[in-house]
Amino acid sequence: MKQAKCIMVQGTMSGAGKSLLCAGLCRIFAQDGLKVAPFKSQNMALNSYVTRDGLEMGRAQVVQAQAAGKEPDVRMNPILLKPSSDIGSQVIVNGEIRGQMSATEYFRMKRQLIPDILEAYHGLAAENDIIVIEGAGSPAEINLRTDDIVNMGMAELVDAPVLLAGDIDRGGVFAQLYGTVALLEEKERARIGGLIINKFRGDEAILRPGLTMLEEKTGIPVLGVVPYLHVNVDDEDSLAPCLENQDAKKPLDIAVIRLPRISNFTDFSLLDEHPAMGVRYVQSARELGTPDLVILPGTKSTLSDLLWLRQSGLEAAVCKLAHTGTPVFGICGGYQMLGETLSDPYGTEGGGEMHGMGLLPIDTVFSDRKTRTRMQANVLASDFAGAKLDGYEIHTGKTTVRGDAFCLLENGQTDGCVSGNVFGTYLHGLFDTGSLTQKLAEYLCQRKGISCEQAAPVSHAQYQEQQFDLLADGIRRALDMNAIYALIEGKR
Repeated sequence: MKQAKCIMVQGTMSGAGKSLLCAGLCRIFAQDGLKVAPFKSQNMALNSYVTRDGLEMGRAQVVQAQAAGKEPDVRMNPILLKPSSDIGSQVIVNGEIRGQMSATEYFRMKRQLIPDILEAYHGLAAENDIIVIEGAGSPAEINLRTDDIVNMGMAELVDAPVLLAGDIDRGGVFAQLYGTVALLEEKERARIGGLIINKFRGDEAILRPGLTMLEEKTGIPVLGVVPYLHVNVDDEDSLAPCLENQDAKKPLDIAVIRLPRISNFTDFSLLDEHPAMGVRYVQSARELGTPDLVILPGTKSTLSDLLWLRQSGLEAAVCKLAHTGTPVFGICGGYQMLGETLSDPYGTEGGGEMHGMGLLPIDTVFSDRKTRTRMQANVLASDFAGAKLDGYEIHTGKTTVRGDAFCLLENGQTDGCVSGNVFGTYLHGLFDTGSLTQKLAEYLCQRKGISCEQAAPVSHAQYQEQQFDLLADGIRRALDMNAIYALIEGKR
């Protein structure tokens, strides 16, 4: 059976830019006429995605699959860890929940997942020419080296050559790269075929003496200096730069509450792409101010994040805005918070009951089963009526609605609730078609008394394709692709 060749990108730390580098390489290989698929054996993120067959995977590999021109496939991310506390995560294997585990419990059992990892990998390898593998964190996290399944351990399992990337934007990139290499075992160092300086701003000539010394000290060639690329590609985790944006510089000010366990904030990427709408993230009542729209996003821990919202004073501030006419939109966990009661009889979120924000006539009871499904819908809410949605549900709990529905699902059921200027839905990805985005912009402009004659945004799919091409162009210019192809062919 044919097996694809592979290349692996590891980093000196989390946030070094591995995910974008992998997405760029996927795009380059696809542009070069090759069948390519991304792969990450273990991903830790709260931003997840539901595939066409109802399975859950990390969004980084979804973005990489889209860059490669492929339908996202759960085999691209066989293990997904969704943190539910500082020391524990929900463990998802091949798209299905395996259980809730502490870090210690997971560390003890993770090698048992190697057969699942290899089955997923070899399945993809039989269907493609190249697999682009992403590592996690740093391979030099020596406390985690034993039983590693995501960095050098994964590279060894499939005999992958490795590119090691360091983030110069944070500073200390030479120490990052040299220190990482120095802490590896000899057989691990031998796998590294090239070093990459990532996120560089400035004149590359200034770096050359350092690059020469780095090559001399490590014995590994530097295969490129990638500039800080200004591309808008979805981020997947709490390190995403968009979460630091606190200044809306467009006519419409949209404030997203940055919950402690915020998830699927990629829902709002298309809003920020619209010429009239600026998205910012807030963590206090002082930062909230008087926006044109407040959004309560999804969360991995609805009850604890609702408690935080209450204790921080943001609940009172949001309710005050809602009562004075400011539109409020809740998605998934944020939708649940807007209701009257939340009950957790199975202990899914720690158990107990809480009263909600009281802005929607709904009650939610959490269950021990997760809903995962893709769904198309038509919006019923009068202000946005007729908008076509193509999204997905990923939540625990059943919500009883005693009011008007937000949308009609393709299966004939209704979803969400509307009460005056407060809206809620379980659907993630609801803005991706652009249909609801434009109607929302018109609604907010009309409320604000300003013109909304700006051109409608391009479709999300078209915009995303443009961004992938920009990413690939920047990386192709920066990296020695001939050397990378040689590594893939086994010429180290």
